Amino acid sequence: MPGTPAAATSWPPPPASTPPPSRSSRRSPDRTSPLFPTRYRKEHHRMATIGILGAGRVGTTLASKLSEAGHHVILGRRSPTEKTTAAAEGTGTRVSFADQRTTARTADIVINATPGDSALDRLASLRTELAGKILIDVSNATRDAGDGLPGDLCYPGSSLAEQLQAALPDTHVVKTLNTMLFMVMTAPETLATSPTVYVSGNDEHAKTTVAGLLGDLGWQPAWIEDLGDITTARATEAMILVVPHILRRHGFEPFAVSLAR
Repeated sequence: MPGTPAAATSWPPPPASTPPPSRSSRRSPDRTSPLFPTRYRKEHHRMATIGILGAGRVGTTLASKLSEAGHHVILGRRSPTEKTTAAAEGTGTRVSFADQRTTARTADIVINATPGDSALDRLASLRTELAGKILIDVSNATRDAGDGLPGDLCYPGSSLAEQLQAALPDTHVVKTLNTMLFMVMTAPETLATSPTVYVSGNDEHAKTTVAGLLGDLGWQPAWIEDLGDITTARATEAMILVVPHILRRHGFEPFAVSLAR
């Protein structure tokens, strides 16, 4: 779950000595599952310029995988002079850097990978740059519980995604990838059981486009669960409340909050 200490995906990855989960029990993906709308069963889509706001662990992880898939990626830093991390430097030749306003203006599709507790003000100031574009929100807005893990929701009874959609009426906000640790976002196949990635948004075309990008990140069609309009994002954002309890008991082993059938 993306962000800084207020969001789970920014937390450190498991130690190098931690063995990867077994893959022997994984089910074979069902590409014709009736649970996955026909409109998402599309093997190819055009390459895009993707802007990622936030150059931390979440942003750089997404940038590397999307650039490998053939997209040009712009990593948007808070300022042109912000220090580039070692992880950001290793994201590939298709990745460039800019300030966040330039990133939002230049990109075809924008991903919000900034801390969820401060994202609303930051993105609301980019209303002109984001007009007419798809904004993929992967952050969770929570308050720090005091130990670096997420605590209470910033928008109880609502969600960051809903707040962003209200503040950016000319932008198509799609919520996804916020129910897992950041390393799972680009490597869902490493989990021992088939994971679920949830999608919420008002615009069907935007969700179809996002589903194509999820495919580039390694998500099989049968693993994508379209929950409906943007108000359904409050359900997935609330899933963050279970995460700190899991991490305190089991550490930073990769996992996703998934749907079992």
